[in-house]
Amino acid sequence: MIDSNDTKVKTLLSRVKSPFTGEAIFDELQDTVFFIKNEESRYLVVNQTLVDRCGLRSKSQLIGRTAAEILKPPLGSSFTQQDLQVVRTGKAMKGLLELHTYPGGDVGWCLTSKHPLQDRGGRTIGLVGVSHDLRRPNQTGVDYESIRRAVEFVRSNPSRTIRVEQLLKMTGLSRFQLDRRMELAFGLTTGQWILKSRIDSACERLQSSDESIASVARFAGYSDQSSFSRQFRRVTGLTPKEYRDVHLVDASLRQ
Repeated sequence: MIDSNDTKVKTLLSRVKSPFTGEAIFDELQDTVFFIKNEESRYLVVNQTLVDRCGLRSKSQLIGRTAAEILKPPLGSSFTQQDLQVVRTGKAMKGLLELHTYPGGDVGWCLTSKHPLQDRGGRTIGLVGVSHDLRRPNQTGVDYESIRRAVEFVRSNPSRTIRVEQLLKMTGLSRFQLDRRMELAFGLTTGQWILKSRIDSACERLQSSDESIASVARFAGYSDQSSFSRQFRRVTGLTPKEYRDVHLVDASLRQ
């Protein structure tokens, strides 16, 4: 009887000299954060990119600590809460669109996935995760031309609540076709890209003005402040006020 591929993989890994974590491979990827954590959300394995993004010098400064202990409040607490939810439920989080804020005030969009690690008895004992930076938009070629009008419409109307169905009518494409072209251009589905555009508009407004949160919400196309604040926190890990406060502090430190 021929072994299944799964059996072959397990056999190979069982012969490896030390437990395989993938750390050395992920150290080569400058656009990807990689980590393994225990059930308390404490780092056990990290790649160099994560060390750099945290503004630290060595991996030893991360090992054994949680994101909440590494990043100043309230930036790290949301990551730790995510981790503990994965451990508690045993369910993966896949393709989360997130805006990360790093020491020094830099921000970056990424797609994050976290998967539970289970022991032989099926109990969740930790998690493994990656956050991959969004690549630069590819706004060339025939595929982009078919969605250009829709992209420009969203960008020029930040205060309008725009739904995917409107863009389908505008482009004459099916949902699959539109998502495929958006993924080729931006690395995101249509819904994710619309969300990113709205949050980008809100972030710019929060950093460049002293408008009320309700006013910023309306500018970004949200009908009420509470729904805006919930979605903003889910994506950034911060409330709109916390985001503004963090960036005002970072801006003053850079002066």
